[in-house]
Amino acid sequence: MTRNELITRLKDIEWDDFEVKEAATELPKNIWESVSAFSNTSGGWIVLGIKQTGKKFEIIGVQNGEKIESDFFSVLNGRQKLNHQISVSAKKYMIHGKCVIAFYVPSSSIKPIYVNSLQNTYLRSGSGDRRASEIEINAMFRDQDFGTKSEQVIEDSSIDMLNAHSLMTYRNRITNVNPNFPYNELPMEDFCEKTGIMRGCLLTYGGLLMLGKRDTIQLYVSNFWIDMLEIPGIRPGDANPRYTFRMPEQENIWEYYNVLIQRLRLHVDAPFTAGADGFAPDDNSELYALREGLVNMLAHADYFSSMHSTVRVFTNRIEFQNAGRFMFDLKDLKKQMHSMPRNPILIKLFRFAKLSENAGYGIDKMLTWEKLTHNSVEFSSDVVSSTVTYFRTINMDFQNIIDNYPDNYPENLTNRQKDILQYLKLYPQATISDIIENVESATVGGVKYNIKLLKQKGLLVRIGPDNGGYWKVVESANKN
Repeated sequence: MTRNELITRLKDIEWDDFEVKEAATELPKNIWESVSAFSNTSGGWIVLGIKQTGKKFEIIGVQNGEKIESDFFSVLNGRQKLNHQISVSAKKYMIHGKCVIAFYVPSSSIKPIYVNSLQNTYLRSGSGDRRASEIEINAMFRDQDFGTKSEQVIEDSSIDMLNAHSLMTYRNRITNVNPNFPYNELPMEDFCEKTGIMRGCLLTYGGLLMLGKRDTIQLYVSNFWIDMLEIPGIRPGDANPRYTFRMPEQENIWEYYNVLIQRLRLHVDAPFTAGADGFAPDDNSELYALREGLVNMLAHADYFSSMHSTVRVFTNRIEFQNAGRFMFDLKDLKKQMHSMPRNPILIKLFRFAKLSENAGYGIDKMLTWEKLTHNSVEFSSDVVSSTVTYFRTINMDFQNIIDNYPDNYPENLTNRQKDILQYLKLYPQATISDIIENVESATVGGVKYNIKLLKQKGLLVRIGPDNGGYWKVVESANKN
């Protein structure tokens, strides 16, 4: 961070990765909470020598910068406060003759990072630091096994714990779509050994989850369950009935996949093409883009979490919500290839069956949805979960839709302002022209004026640039 970048940030602070503290003469006592919070999330800057009064920030400087910096690194390197050593960098700035010190705390590869005791584990949340919940702390501990858990063997397990029908249909799938697979002709136990389903006559966790008997899976993975809901609305609370379809529980991941992919076929443009499962080798359909998201969810889930993965089909979007966070910075999502599978055996088993072409997250395949539908794909993640959202175009008249949706907006909003909010809930990527075309009696000037008012009331936020961004209707805002 350069001096000019620091000054700019003091005018418009990005709270998720930026924290200021006074520290005129000594280290502030709560600095270690921020170090823990940034270490356990995506990293960030702690800037000393800045006084905050409300939303105003005053550069007061630190009086003994060398000592404060020395004290900070002395505690950090001595592990007097934190349970693991972390690599922090420091910068000094002279602004208006005053010394400002900034420490950059990176996201730690080992989590959780806590202060003195485990209960003092912190996370960065919006504009501040908060204590992590027990669920979040447990998720961080499980992430220490990232990439290895699915390969661990299960003591006293055997091939008899696999579902015979699932194993047969999985092998048939490989034979049909991958005839040159080198293990197609092997006896069953040898096939399982070579593919990673078993190791040394014992099942791996990945093999059991993929092809095991449901009752057996739940002995070793007690919360195993994948859900799918089709919700006739844009929010669960608005839907009446609450859902029109809920998937029955299945035996294992393989059976879940086969039910889910056929159900998703009903909701997208998916012409049936040549191939064992209805996909052509170079398929470029909407279903193909969804399939990569589905495989991503199934292969990268944290199956030892207390939450379960869920596919939710709303009127305006399809969500894959997963147990387990993305293990990379979402800021770099479209810039870099990501190949860090949580469950390597699961992703390999999908690849053997030609159901995933990417050893990592398959982000590029998911993003083909944007070219095909002209709607966005959004990625979000926190400590315990991750979500991939595919937005959809609704082929219905907007006025008919909003007449059937209740709202909880303030009474002092005009009907047109409510219609704009309802429309932008359904179509977050909508342009001014789209709003004018679909909201009754709307004009260019009227739409721009109402959007300005809705933003001032905290009901509407623009995320991203004018080209490529989207609207977010903030239903939890203060709506007085």
